[in-house]
Amino acid sequence: MRLSWIEKLGDKNPQLLREIKGRFKPRNLVISIVISLLGQFFLFRIFQAKLPSASQGWSMPTRHPLCTGDQWEYSIPECLTDAAGNLLINWQMWWWDVFYTVSKFGVFALILAGTYTLISDLANEERRDTLNFIRLSPQSAKSILIGKLLGVPSLLYIVVGLAVPLHLIAGIGAHVPLSLIFSFYGLVIASCIFFFSAALLFGLVSAWLGGFQAWLGSGAAFVCLFIATAKPVLHTPSDWLNLFSPFLIFEQIAKATELENYSLSLLSTADLELFYLPIGDALWATLGLAVLNFGVGTYWIWQALQRRFHNPSKTIFSKSQSYLMVASLETILVAFAATTPKYRYSTNLGHNFQELLVYNLVLFICLIVTLTPQRQTLQDWARYRRERVSNRQKFLSSLLVKDLTWGEKSPAIVAIALNLAIAATTLTLWITFVLQPIDKQPAFLSMVIGGNLLLICAAIAQLLTFMRAQKQGLWIAGALGAVILLPTAILTVLSIAPQQIPGLWLFTPFAWFALEKASNTTIFLALLGQWSAVTLCTIRMTRQIQRAGESSTKTLMSDRPSLPVG
Repeated sequence: MRLSWIEKLGDKNPQLLREIKGRFKPRNLVISIVISLLGQFFLFRIFQAKLPSASQGWSMPTRHPLCTGDQWEYSIPECLTDAAGNLLINWQMWWWDVFYTVSKFGVFALILAGTYTLISDLANEERRDTLNFIRLSPQSAKSILIGKLLGVPSLLYIVVGLAVPLHLIAGIGAHVPLSLIFSFYGLVIASCIFFFSAALLFGLVSAWLGGFQAWLGSGAAFVCLFIATAKPVLHTPSDWLNLFSPFLIFEQIAKATELENYSLSLLSTADLELFYLPIGDALWATLGLAVLNFGVGTYWIWQALQRRFHNPSKTIFSKSQSYLMVASLETILVAFAATTPKYRYSTNLGHNFQELLVYNLVLFICLIVTLTPQRQTLQDWARYRRERVSNRQKFLSSLLVKDLTWGEKSPAIVAIALNLAIAATTLTLWITFVLQPIDKQPAFLSMVIGGNLLLICAAIAQLLTFMRAQKQGLWIAGALGAVILLPTAILTVLSIAPQQIPGLWLFTPFAWFALEKASNTTIFLALLGQWSAVTLCTIRMTRQIQRAGESSTKTLMSDRPSLPVG
């Protein structure tokens, strides 16, 4: 029976069988079981020691958080006894503390340790050169990566799985409905799939980091989890980050227990809004939105994983995928920006738009890095274009536009421009229907100036592609960071405020603050300067592509053997 089960697993997913066989050694299994059981035992003893008893002093305590009497002094209940003199203990509160602690530490440990092990495993495979061997196997990328996702943290799943009975008992003891407990489990599973998939993608695209990979990836996961869990609802686009918290419905779980003084240091989602709809108090709406968010994020990560696994030289996303991804992200950001102002400030929605511009800046910098093809790919495309143009001159314009819009190997600047148009359309609708009239003009101008700046960045990134250097993505990211941050840093160091010389600040991502003091002439000259920079960079890029196509064709022709004469 055991052999048939193993053979069946091997036939269905050989990679999963390989991972499990490598980890399910008797010693590893015993260590995992002991760690889980000992951890639960010590945790139980710690909470047992917190129970009120005579050992805490010379006599019975008069007040204690777990007592059942009236609470009027420092919100600490008075201790009562029964007829036999035994303390009456609020066991529901005690079980809630156990349930809450196991939930918090268990989820953080599961996601952080799982992220670390997945990235570390890919780094080890890359270092031993076995990852290329796996790529050559007849398995699909999806099958291999699912095997990694399920098999690499398998011992961790055992550690956490053994703690589920204690967690269930604690939840039942705290009067948490089973439907909410299993809803929480579903949200945790969705978050684990998302974070573990992101860990696989990070491991594939950051092999050059070496041994630092796993620490950086797990550290980024911790920061993301901490922000998503600790950040309050602010009625800004940043509320989207709260959807990445596995504890999003914990406030509703706590309210379902009807405890008066439950301990809950996690985020409060009661004020969460989406397109002005209050969804924070609706448990199933919040849960559904969180699962949908994790699902959409996981979908896009797996699109990138399947592209990059068998061909590491490919861009992370195709151009067609980028259009849909930008549209979905813009919709989510705009949905959380359309909320009721929390503090009733007249400029609150204006601040929301500034935040939207910052998020779009980060999004498009990442998009430029991920869509820009490598040098050799661009040279091959340039040679192909040169040969095709010489043969079919009349189809030049239509084929070129189609290739620049959808082609895998063509320059990315047209795709970036189209993605900017998608983002601008979404933001324009938000400005028109949501933003206050006083803020509409500076919002439009800020959007145009920011879009021009990103087009300049896209052209610079494409120019840097022709540089003969390793780690192209790192060079491009560094150059774009300098283009965006360096002018702002220089102006800040020189103590030049936007109100003093607004024209200079119009060339930074923070043009919004300078528009109030800038004249129409200054704004026009700034726009003209940006358009001139985009034009010059595009002309330079076109010449470099033509030169690359000519040199590649000459090299190819010179390498061909000449035909014998006579």
